[in-house]
Formats: sequence, C-alpha cells, structure tokens
Amino acid sequence: MPLLIFFVGSSYNLPRLHRRPQTADQLLISLNSKQMDRRVLFSASLLFLLMLRNGTPTPTAVSEVSVGVILSLETKPGWESLTSIRMAVDDFYALHNNYTTRIALRVLDSKQNAVDAAAAAVDLMKNSKVAAIIGPMSSREAEFVVVLGNATQTPVISYSASSPSLSVTNTPYFVRATIKYSDQCPLIAAIVKSYGWHQVIPIYEDSVYGAGILPSLIDSLQSVDARVPNRAAIAPSASDDRIAAELYRLKTLPTRIFVVHMQPSLASRLFRIATAAGMLAEGYVWIATDIITNVVDMVGALDLTAMQGVIGVRPHVPSSPELERFTTRWRARLRRENPDDNDFDPSVYQLWAYDATQALAAAVERAFTAGGSDFHWINRTGGSSSIHLAAELGALKAGPQLLAAVQSTSLSGLSGEFRFHGGELNPPLFEIINFVGRGGRTVGFWTPSSGISSELGSIESSAAAKLKVVIWPGESTTVPRGWEVPTGGKKLQIAVPVKNGFNQFVNVERDMATNATTITGFCIDVFDAVMEAMPYTVLYKYIPFKDSAASYDDLVSQVYYKNFDAVVGDTTILANRSHYVDFTLPYTESGVAMVVPLVQDNSRNGWIFLKPLTADLWLGGVAFFFFTGMVVWAIEHRINPEFRGSPPQQIGTTLYFVFAILVFSHKEKLESNLSRLVVLIWVFVVLILTSSYTATLTSMLTVQQLQPKAYSIGQLLQSKNRVGYQDGSFVHDMLQRLGFSKGRLQNYSTPEQYKDAMLKGSTLGGVDVVFDEIPYLNLFLSEYCTDFTMVGRIYKTDGFGFVFPRGSPLVADVSRAMLNVTEGNIMTNIERKWFGDQRICAPAINSSSLDVWRFGGLFLVTGTVSILCVMLHIGIFIWKEWDDLRAAAINSKDGRVLSIWDKIAAWARHYDSFKDNSSVITRNKKTDQELSCKDVVNTDDGLLQLSGTLSISDVSSPNFASPERMVASGS
Repeated sequence: MPLLIFFVGSSYNLPRLHRRPQTADQLLISLNSKQMDRRVLFSASLLFLLMLRNGTPTPTAVSEVSVGVILSLETKPGWESLTSIRMAVDDFYALHNNYTTRIALRVLDSKQNAVDAAAAAVDLMKNSKVAAIIGPMSSREAEFVVVLGNATQTPVISYSASSPSLSVTNTPYFVRATIKYSDQCPLIAAIVKSYGWHQVIPIYEDSVYGAGILPSLIDSLQSVDARVPNRAAIAPSASDDRIAAELYRLKTLPTRIFVVHMQPSLASRLFRIATAAGMLAEGYVWIATDIITNVVDMVGALDLTAMQGVIGVRPHVPSSPELERFTTRWRARLRRENPDDNDFDPSVYQLWAYDATQALAAAVERAFTAGGSDFHWINRTGGSSSIHLAAELGALKAGPQLLAAVQSTSLSGLSGEFRFHGGELNPPLFEIINFVGRGGRTVGFWTPSSGISSELGSIESSAAAKLKVVIWPGESTTVPRGWEVPTGGKKLQIAVPVKNGFNQFVNVERDMATNATTITGFCIDVFDAVMEAMPYTVLYKYIPFKDSAASYDDLVSQVYYKNFDAVVGDTTILANRSHYVDFTLPYTESGVAMVVPLVQDNSRNGWIFLKPLTADLWLGGVAFFFFTGMVVWAIEHRINPEFRGSPPQQIGTTLYFVFAILVFSHKEKLESNLSRLVVLIWVFVVLILTSSYTATLTSMLTVQQLQPKAYSIGQLLQSKNRVGYQDGSFVHDMLQRLGFSKGRLQNYSTPEQYKDAMLKGSTLGGVDVVFDEIPYLNLFLSEYCTDFTMVGRIYKTDGFGFVFPRGSPLVADVSRAMLNVTEGNIMTNIERKWFGDQRICAPAINSSSLDVWRFGGLFLVTGTVSILCVMLHIGIFIWKEWDDLRAAAINSKDGRVLSIWDKIAAWARHYDSFKDNSSVITRNKKTDQELSCKDVVNTDDGLLQLSGTLSISDVSSPNFASPERMVASGS
C-alpha cells in the first residue's frame, strides 16, 4: 500500500509540494529533485523508515479541498502572515493525520491593490474552484472580494480587515477573524474618563481606513463627556513639511490629548516630526490605536526613540508554552527563507492568521464528514443576483454548510480563546501599553464588562479605575492636565461690551491724544482677580466690541462663531445662551425686578378703619361671631336662666354676649364647662384678630406716607401704560413674553434717563416703571433711593458670568478660581471700589389688607371645638333625658299617633324646658328663718313642687321625707 507522508516544513522549500498528498516514493523523488540539504533529506528518510517500521497505515480516501489565500506578498506583513498560514496547515494535519480532508493552499498576490485583489478572487473562484478564501489583508481590498464571496456562497475569512464598514450582516459569507477597530474606542474613552480629560483631537490617516474610526471614537468620547474640538487628517503621501505644518497648527490649540490612528510607517514619521516640534514634551498625551501598538515589539517597525511616553492599546495575547514553541519555529522558518530579516516575534495578526487557518481546516473536516458535503461548484442561472460575474462563476454547493461550520468553530488558539459570534471574532481582553525604552510595558487591562484594571483579572469600580504609574512624554510621572494655554500661539481674544450707561460695570474709554483704549469696571476687575487666582498663567487681551445695533445675544454669539475666545462683561447667564456657549459660575446676585416712583399718599378716607381687613375676613369674622353665639346659646339655654326668655330677649342676650367678648365686659355667667371651653377658644381668636387689626390700622394711619405707583405686573398690563428697560438687554424679549406690546416698551441707557422717564410718567412721554436686573437697580437706587423703590423679583436669572466656547477646559478652572475671589475680601473691596457703600433703601410698605386665609387655622380650631362641644352636649342630653324623650314622642293628648315632625317638635319642646338643678338659698330680708322658694321640679319623678315662703322648720318637718331632693331658687 502506498504510504502518505505529510512533511512539516516542506511547503517553503518545495513550493509545489503542499498542493496534494504525496506517497513515500513521490516524496523521496521530489526531495532528490529539489537537491535539498543533507539535514532535510536525512529527516525525511528517518521519518519514512519509522513509518514503515510501525506499520502506520496511509489513508487511501483523502479529499483535497482548495483554499485560496490573497495577501500582499510584496510587503513584510504579507509574507509573514503566509508563513503563519502554512505552518497552521502543517501543524493541523500533523496533529490530525487521520482526517479525510486536506486543504490545499492556492496563494495569489493582491499587490496592495483592491482591483488586483478582486481579480485574484475571481481567478481563485473560476479556475481553482476554492471552497474558501483567507484574506485579503486590508479592508479596502476586502470590500469587493467579500461581495464576490457573498454572491458565490464562498466564505471569505479575513484576519486583518478591521473596518466596521465591512458588515457581516449585509454580507453573511464574510467572517471577521479579527476585531473591528471600533472595538477599542470605548477603551480609549475609558482612559480619557479615568484621567478627567474633556477634549481629544484625533490624528488619523486620510483614507477610508483612517476616517472610519471617527464615528465610533466621537460617540464613545461623548458618552464620557469628552469632546472633539478639532481633528487632523494626514495623507499617506504627505511630505514631512506638510505633516509639520499640521502639527504646528495643532500646537497652537489648547488641547493636548491626541489619538493617533494610522499605519505604522506613517505613524513613525508623524512621531519623529512631532518630537522635533516639541510635542512629545511634558504636558502632552499621545494615545496610539492597536494597528500601531500591535507592532511595538517588532524591531524596526516603529521609531520608538520618537515615541517615548506614548500610550497604546492592543488586544491581549496570553503567554503559553504553545505560543513560545510556535514563536521559536516561526522565527527559524522565517530566517531560513529571509536571512536578512531581523529577529522579532510574530504580531497578533500573524497569530490570528494561524488560528483562522486552523479553524477553517477543522470546519472543512466537520462539514465534509457531518453531511457528506460536496465542495464542488455548481452553475447558477437566473436568480436575483445583479452581479453577472457571480452568475458566470457559479456557486459553491457546500457553501452554507461550510459557513455554519466555520462560525461555530471554537478553539484555544495561539491568540487566546478563538470563538466567533455572529460572524465576528469575540472582542478579546485589551491591554494598555506605555512606550518606554525599546519596547512597551503593560500598565493596565480593559474589558467592556469590567472596565479598566491595573492587574489582569482584578475588577475595580469605575471611580477607582486606575492604571499603573505611566511615564508620560518628557519622562514625567505627573498626569497631564490635558490642555494648556498655547504659549506659542496667540493670546486669548476677550470681547468687552461698549456701554453708554452703567459704566461702573464696564467702561471703555479712548484717549484721543494717544489713541489708546482703557478698559475698566467692576466686571474687568473681577476677571483680572480671577486670572490672578488661577493655578497657571493665562495670557489674554481685551478687545472692545461696539455695535450700536447689537444686543448681548449678538455679543455672546461671537464666541460661538469663534470670533472671540471669551466675553467679559455684564453678561447674564441664560438658558437659551447656554445652548451655544459655556458660562462660569455667577459673580453677582440674580433676578429681574422693577423700580417704581414713590408717590405721596394724600388721600383722606373716612372709612379707613375698614381697610385693615379684607371683605372676606370681615364676613368670616362676623359669621363666626354668630356661630359662636349660637353654640353658647344651645349649651346654656336649658340650664342657665340668663339665656332664657322671649325669643327677642334670647337673641339680644346671645349677640350681646359674643360681641362683648371684644372688650371682655360680658356679665353673663356660664353654667356649662362645654360653653366655657368654647368661649375660651373664641376669646383667644378674638385676641389675635384685634391685635392684628390694631397693628395694621396703626401702620396705615402713621407709618405709610409714601407708596409705590404700581405693585404688580397685572396692574401694569391693565393700565396700558409704557414701561422701560435697559438698551440691549434680554429684558426686552422677557417683557414681550409677559404680554407687553412692543409699542409700550421704551429703552434707556443710563440711570439719569431712568429717573427722568419715571418722573415724567407715561402721560408726559416717559414710563411708569423700569424693568432691569437687580445689580443695575441696586446701583440706580444707591443714587435715587428717596424717590424710587424696587418692587419684588418677577423673573429669576443666574446673574452675571463669563462666556467661553462650549467644552472649553478653562470654564472649570475659572469657576474654581472665582470661588476663591468671591468668598474672600477681594470681591468686597472691588464692590466698594466701584459702587461705594451703597445705602440700604427700605422697600415701600405693602399696605395690603389682612385676608381670611391668614387666619384660616384659628377659624378651623374654634369651629372644630365648637362643633365637638355641641355634639357632646346633645349626646349627654339624650343620655340623661332618654326616658322623657321617648315618653314625649309616644304620648299624645288627643290619642293619635305622632308623626316624625310631631316627635321632633315634642323633643324640641322638651329641650326648651328649663331645668334648674342649682340650689340657691339666701336669707329673707324679713327673717333669717324664711326662704323664698320657687319650684320647677317634676312631681312625676318624686320631686316636690314648692312655691311661696317657707320656714326652716317647715323644711325640717316630717312632711319632707327627702328634703335633699328639693330644688329651690329665688332670692
């Protein structure tokens, strides 16, 4: 039986040997024909003899499956990857020599060109009838090859095409055996967040590959509150002068965080020029993507002397004995074929190429043995495909089965866990590299689920996520701030408003003799003090902004349009402005109010005593007077003779009693504790009411001599009079939103204009009130306190703040420095310098009357107590008089049955009956032994009814069996 020998390593020295299995005789003939060296010939002979001795059977039914390989063989990474692919085939079948399939590699060169790559794919599909294609290397070359593979049901496995634009969803026969370069964007954002940076500038290769990372990078940075204020695209063919010019442009910007995404060769040039420009110095941060970091260990791939302090990210490859053995064999094999090559380790791309090839070999065997898949091509006619070339090529019959087998493959490869999910390689663990010396040192790890950790396998919270100590550019271990004021660039251009009034805030003066401009004012001094409190030096200069037709909104928009770097002045922080610019913390009080003239109150009103209380309080008070009187009458009527008599007499007594409480002069004596409780609460309420009334009336009669001309916006809207505002202020738009028509609004600029306009009034061409922000009104009132007053705060704002562009890193530092200024004596001294010791103007007394709602709690208490006492009194009455009430409801003098109304009337009469259970005994004027008695006792209860004059001896006679039951009254 012919013996099959699969000789490891023969495919490099014998380029055609790998195409089909060889018998032992054919192998020896081939070896002799190639004139191999003695060591290879000896190894082959020894292997042949061992196989004969052991009697190893040679498979007779081996199916050869052609697999295409499209690489850029003119490049170093191309033939290095080819070495890995061939070694993967050799190693796989050396380990699985009993498999019934063998993949035969058909290698073609793409020549780093997308057209040649597509032509190679057509050649492989049409002539070689390949079952799958490994490659191409770049995403640009892979785009059309993937479309062809999808149309012909041929899996295309790329270990280096990392562009997210190659979608496995739209082209399901594309299998990505590498990571997308967008997978590292969340890692870059996590690094930015961990150090508190807020602005990043991408520097990328000006190609589809380079620009493709921007959408994912910007989205990831925005998720951690970081912005991309600028970017730089470097063409692969750009000259050194062009690169230098772009870097010097970036140097004039404040941002010092750069993310570099380009091919290693272009990156080396970039970093050499950046080092010469002084941009690899202290304070700068450079972050390299995986395409650069993956080759950091390859000698000569990068100019590491120009990259000291750079941070790089790359997939983590775990060390293993298998990887070490492979690296040794890979170096030896590469050295034999290319003696001039330097000695270095394979990159992760070569490891992915190795693992992808072994995964494909395993999938071919599984697809062939599981269902007897036929790796032949079939002709395709018609169909929905719009690619006529694909129809001409046909389709791989076993394409769907092979694709499923590849996507379900999972193995522990040289690069780590090699597993596909949805046609793409699962994102691996990333490691963060610090470029130091002649290589890189690992300073941290990152996974999407656990975030950044300083040690492999440790889990740290996002708040505590830190890397190991990083050596930054300039050999500094201090974490860079991320931005600097560009010393080599221009100073900050700060716009200052030119005002015609209220110059204490901002004053711009020009010396006509020297043509020099002097800018002073409260806002200017505050900003200068804040800049002095900054932890670093900021260079700036003030530029007057004068436009007679411009408003403060127009001034703020100049920062948004990048005409100025900031605005310093009396600029109010508003929500609509914050959509376009950033404000610092406010340094003045906030709000909009109105100032009104004070007018003399010369009115003579004879009914002024009614004004302290509103009508509802008057009515409520009177109602509770009557209510309290009714409660007292209801409780006292049956047992107190003071509250009996004819109906007019009872009404008069009751009203006199409750109203006499006002002066606490009532003479009626209360018999029930319940009525005493009601009156006690009511006396307290009356005391509060009378005290409040007295205080308010006193204020009206004595204190209030001046009063504001208007109190509220409602009064102004109803009056239709004109109102004023400061020229250029946002108050104009605010008043229109409140309902003031444009014709009723008049703009003014100075405090003197405010005064003159309000003294004239609307009838003489002025205004009734002026609306403005509180800082301006305080300044106005410090000069005209006796004639005007400020009424309320009708609109809340956040005060004055300094304006910077959106996302400016200066905002946070300026705000912190402002706190140091405003909390100390510096702000007090500045205010005293520009505003002096402002007089405290007492606001006009608001003479609004007292309303019922201010005493609602008192009325609730007295009403509740009164109702509870009445209910308790009625309950006691029913309990004590239940037998009499039942008898009164049953008995009828005429013998008829009583209706419900008759029963109620009978109960009312019973309740109205007087029951005097008191005993008042006084001596008669005539004799000390006589009593004047008047009996009201019901004889049916066994009580004796008495009348007339009785002596004591009569009372003690035996006729009085129970004298203690006698109820007597009289004098």
